[in-house]
Amino acid sequence: MPGAELPVRAIVSAVADAADHGLTLWANGETRVRQWEKVPGHPVCEADLALDAMLRESLTAIDPTAGWLSEETADTVHRLGLSRVWVVDPIDGTRDFIRGRSGWAVSVALVSSGRSLIACLESPPRAESWHATAGRGATLNGVRLQASTRTEWEGARVPAADLAKADKVLTAVEQPNGIALRAAMVAANQADILATMRWGYEWDIAAATLIAREAGAAVSDIFGQPLGYNKRDPRSFGLLVCAPRLQAAAIEHFGERARERLGKASGPE
Repeated sequence: MPGAELPVRAIVSAVADAADHGLTLWANGETRVRQWEKVPGHPVCEADLALDAMLRESLTAIDPTAGWLSEETADTVHRLGLSRVWVVDPIDGTRDFIRGRSGWAVSVALVSSGRSLIACLESPPRAESWHATAGRGATLNGVRLQASTRTEWEGARVPAADLAKADKVLTAVEQPNGIALRAAMVAANQADILATMRWGYEWDIAAATLIAREAGAAVSDIFGQPLGYNKRDPRSFGLLVCAPRLQAAAIEHFGERARERLGKASGPE
């Protein structure tokens, strides 16, 4: 694929097919798939594995030379020597999936030289198809996105079930379980700030951060540092996606708490 046009249509089609299969397994919120915990507090189900296998087959057929980094596949160092890598979360928001809620999506990014080139985020229960290509903008259901341009901190919208005391000046809006969907909400001007203060993995955010950036949002870790992908250690601490003119205020607002939590946390739970 070097030097060739990126196969966007083929990638979008492959991810949409996997998402449609996920929707069938979700069974209109009445899913009966087998489920268990990988580690305490981190559920996984048969649908995660089924979609992972389906995506690996279809995406590898599109670019056989690309590596593979997925939440549901054992990681290897092989990907580190490759120019491109698929970064995949077959179901971002597994908790919502198994509880019959709509806050889940299939997340796929094609990464090269540490940057996402193509992003697909498919959420069939919400009838949402998010796509982005580096340098070409982002869309939701075919409509070009413009991220939040909010300038005022007080009242800024945050996806949250509840707000901490320190955040009461902000406004809570819908919080899907999937972190990718929450980040995409900023891209669609459905939220102004998405901030996390915990460890996470590349597969959670590689697609959504490209969508947000291409829509005009500011994207960084919680301390304002740039994000990179296909690292030896695919973890990072904290994510900040927000209206560009809120970034400095957000870093100041969340920074001290984030540093305290980082000092207490050794890695993802």
